[in-house]
Amino acid sequence: MNAKKTANYTNNAKAQELWKTLYLCAKESKTRRFHALYDKIYRPDVLWEAWQRVKRKKGSGGVDEQSLEDIQVYGEKKFLNELYLELKEKRYHPQPVLRTYIPKDDGKKRPLGIPTIKDRVAQMATKLVIEPIFEADFKECSYGFRPKRNAHQAIAKIRKESKKSYWVLDVDIQGYFDNINHNKLMKLVEQRISDRRVLKLIRKWLQAGIMEEGKLRNSLLGAPQGGVISPLLSNIYLNTMDTLWEKKFNHLGTLIRYADDFVILCKTKQQAVESVRVIQGIMNKLDLSLHQEKSRLVNIWDDSDGFDFLGFHHRKFPVRKKGGRILFIMNHIPSKKVMKKMRKKIKDYTEPRSKLFMDIKELVKGLNRKLRGFKNYYQLSPLSKRWLNRIDWYVLQRLNLFNNKKRNRRHKHAYLQDTVKEIQLILVKLAS
Repeated sequence: MNAKKTANYTNNAKAQELWKTLYLCAKESKTRRFHALYDKIYRPDVLWEAWQRVKRKKGSGGVDEQSLEDIQVYGEKKFLNELYLELKEKRYHPQPVLRTYIPKDDGKKRPLGIPTIKDRVAQMATKLVIEPIFEADFKECSYGFRPKRNAHQAIAKIRKESKKSYWVLDVDIQGYFDNINHNKLMKLVEQRISDRRVLKLIRKWLQAGIMEEGKLRNSLLGAPQGGVISPLLSNIYLNTMDTLWEKKFNHLGTLIRYADDFVILCKTKQQAVESVRVIQGIMNKLDLSLHQEKSRLVNIWDDSDGFDFLGFHHRKFPVRKKGGRILFIMNHIPSKKVMKKMRKKIKDYTEPRSKLFMDIKELVKGLNRKLRGFKNYYQLSPLSKRWLNRIDWYVLQRLNLFNNKKRNRRHKHAYLQDTVKEIQLILVKLAS
């Protein structure tokens, strides 16, 4: 191992040791408030680890238009040293987030707030220091944006609880990230952190403002999606709901939450209806409201209905046992929205005429990168292979159409058996 790799490993080990120490201290005492954290945020090893994580996630620049490549040209160590001095001497001031929009499946647009690279590194360093403290308090029902937790674990919990549950309250919070109350959030943060410098830093990010179409406006509510620290702050805010549910309402059903989306699996309809009333009360307490169109009550006794959650459609499908007995067992297949979105991605990638100059094998290699991620996430159960097989055939159709266009064939949809066989040898097969 060369000197540079050794230094990187040492920095990472030190940062990990800090994470573990803070977590254990917080776990040991549920009432302890941490008062000496700020100097750990600008520790060189923590800043270096923060920079490495920001760099791995890539992403565009913010309002200052400074990109990751610009910083690498400028000098990573020089950039981090300047940030170190700004934080240490309390000269650091975040810039407004750049407002951008990404299209949603329903035709609407989701707002994103993109901080500058410098702000992202500072937020990541702060997250590395304060996350373990709050991780000690987070509940088992929360799976989103947490270390060593993922969507597949949440789905496994749904499968387990569905064996004794017949009703599901499927909940979506209306504009969650845009409606977080800053004062209530900061009071929750203050329950664990008493270091005024850290609290001031977090409040600065919340109130940094939003730059949209060249105009700056104040951010009175919310934690912008796109900010490094926003997922942690959103989990801190909704941990209030998780805690209340675990202490007082766990008898009604099992809560499973991923960020701002969550479901409650109940045994009876009466428990499910009571859960609606309880959740509405908790949302009022947090100054939030339920999305009326996306939130609903679902009966999962048999295969007559199901619900969408984390990109999957969850439904109890019939399974015939020995003796002709039929059991309904929870299964998970890609949702209709996901299937439509994936077809669009494939079409958008293969359709442009500007790509006709590419060799079809090169096109397939680029397409495979998209297909592998789709396969790794959605090939969760044997039943899902039927739906993935449909995507496989759609891919072949698009590639066959591409090949015919490339060769200027009159019948664009003519099926070329030899070409398809050649493609299949190098194409990622989803339903394999």
